[in-house]
Amino acid sequence: MLVKKKETTSSPIEIHELTKEDQLSWLMEEYGDMVVRLAFTYVKQKQLAEDISQEVFVSCYKSLETFQNKASYKTWLYRITVNKCKDYFRTWSYRNISYQDFFRSIFPSGGQSVEEEILEGEEKEIIFEKVLALPIKLREVIILQYYEELTVNEISELLGLNSNTVKTRLHRAKKLLQCSLKERHSYGG
Repeated sequence: MLVKKKETTSSPIEIHELTKEDQLSWLMEEYGDMVVRLAFTYVKQKQLAEDISQEVFVSCYKSLETFQNKASYKTWLYRITVNKCKDYFRTWSYRNISYQDFFRSIFPSGGQSVEEEILEGEEKEIIFEKVLALPIKLREVIILQYYEELTVNEISELLGLNSNTVKTRLHRAKKLLQCSLKERHSYGG
């Protein structure tokens, strides 16, 4: 993986040639937002997602020398993030405390009128809230495919699942979302 060194040299160098601190800085700059977004889809609380993100990069820093390039850095960070989120769900605080903070504005807006942006934003927010309401096994595959744009094979590798299992979960998740959105439409709310 080639990166540009931030110093006076402008020639591309391999990331493993950077100091450990520079490698971490590059990874945080390149993948930090993605890690927070992914963590949020699991824990549904912005501050907690940011805390998990910090834990991910601490783990990453500790393991940089042992990274073997069998996967991309992105896949490696996805796996660490998913594992940190799953670890969180096993903790006492998760099992005994209910969280209410919902993330409201992860979707960038285009060049639309204010009214169109508001309506589209509300629609995306409703859909995202419906996605967050799915069971974790269904939610994670939807998030990874539609929000993080991973393929079924990448999701399969990341989660350690058979690709048919991923496809089944995607199908079930889509059906649940469809029913949930139809129900919302039929009640007008």
